[in-house]
Amino acid sequence: MPMYNEMLAADGTVRPHYEPFARWLRDTPPERIAQDRHAADLLFHRVGITFAVYGESSGTERLIPFDIVPHVIPGPEWDRLAAGLRQRVTALNRFLHDVYHGQEILRAGKIPREDVEGNTQFRREMAGIDLPGGIYAHVAGVDLVRDADGEHFVLEDNLRTPSGVSYMLENRKMMMRLFPELFAVQAIRPVDHYPDMLLETLREVAPGDTENPVIVLLTPGHFNSAYFEHAFLAQQMGIELVEGQDLFVQDGAVFMRTTQGPQRVDVIYRRIDDDFLDPVAFRPDSMLGVPGLLEACRAGRVTLANAIGTGVADDKSIYPHVPEMIRFYLGEEPILRNVPTYLLRDPGDLAYALAHLEELVVKETQGSGGYGMLVGPTATREERERYRSRILAAPERFIAQPTLALSQVPTFCGEALSPRHVDLRPYVLSGRATRLAPGGLTRVALREGSLVVNSSQGGGVKDTWVVD
Repeated sequence: MPMYNEMLAADGTVRPHYEPFARWLRDTPPERIAQDRHAADLLFHRVGITFAVYGESSGTERLIPFDIVPHVIPGPEWDRLAAGLRQRVTALNRFLHDVYHGQEILRAGKIPREDVEGNTQFRREMAGIDLPGGIYAHVAGVDLVRDADGEHFVLEDNLRTPSGVSYMLENRKMMMRLFPELFAVQAIRPVDHYPDMLLETLREVAPGDTENPVIVLLTPGHFNSAYFEHAFLAQQMGIELVEGQDLFVQDGAVFMRTTQGPQRVDVIYRRIDDDFLDPVAFRPDSMLGVPGLLEACRAGRVTLANAIGTGVADDKSIYPHVPEMIRFYLGEEPILRNVPTYLLRDPGDLAYALAHLEELVVKETQGSGGYGMLVGPTATREERERYRSRILAAPERFIAQPTLALSQVPTFCGEALSPRHVDLRPYVLSGRATRLAPGGLTRVALREGSLVVNSSQGGGVKDTWVVD
């Protein structure tokens, strides 16, 4: 299967936007590079950048591997991606407002009603609630990949509680600290203003005309795999990091317990899934949420970012309909393309997928983090047959896609550079304006031949450079 190498052209020459880095790589003694790679590991360890890894027996957390070879994107290429991301997230927010209000797209027959109303992430409790600016997904992480021809595709939309942005920021800090000379010889767009942009976005969606809104970040606690990120972002924005027990609802408003007494809260950047947010409205056994939180939202006295019910728009069975949303709500053609997708609840798609399991990637519609998926070309016959049984038991719970030959970026594996597959997760912030930090989080599959880049599955990260 041919691969697109982002650094090297087919004839082995270095692509122009990678030339300054390639020159530095050629001119720097291997001992210095090895020393700097070791220093990066030590610094990440000291900062405490860890992630829980599924199936690890050695401990609950480990360091995320960081690779010093950046993922470089030319400025004009990024500008086109940014326009496509703005367009896509705008349409997704319009869709979310619509399905909880007039449902015009369903009445027009553009998306089957059962795909939305029968979706486990559709929250009927949100029907008719008006949110500031009509925005539901204030923070979106959109996963992009490139195929063998170098063309970008959207792999999936993450609209519930997208994670990873702290690694984007720490990766850049690390590279600037270790390799200042690389930043001196080229114009690399900055990303360190992301916390300021996020804070501004959260301020803009405060309820009513609150002049100086109180904003908090709600975390499930330090046992959560992304707790480092929760603490990091709260600290960077200068807001309180709270758990459910720190908040309470009174007279339809949310308050935070402080040493000076209760303080009214206007915006909650929540990193807890819908089910656990409010034990009165959702799971009664949840110890993580705040009783009465939904009612405070309904009363318009607090803004949740992201809003309850955003998950219906990032479900993998809704993903194939996003291009149609863009046409329906914006009257535009999509700038970014979807990966072709088979919906296995459709008998024709199901028959095709079952006949071609060895060629396809099959995913659960509710899945995330790389869990519960089948990568047909690398799976054993037994794994495919086990998965076939799962599909036949509930075909509506699965989608299938062709196996893309994800693009590659040279990566240090041991002492040598080897090509490894990458994806890119840019972060799109929606308030009164739509904002993006240039680039995003590049995740890299460290196992040879692996297409699974998720940190929870043992992948690593790289700094992403948008260069002018």
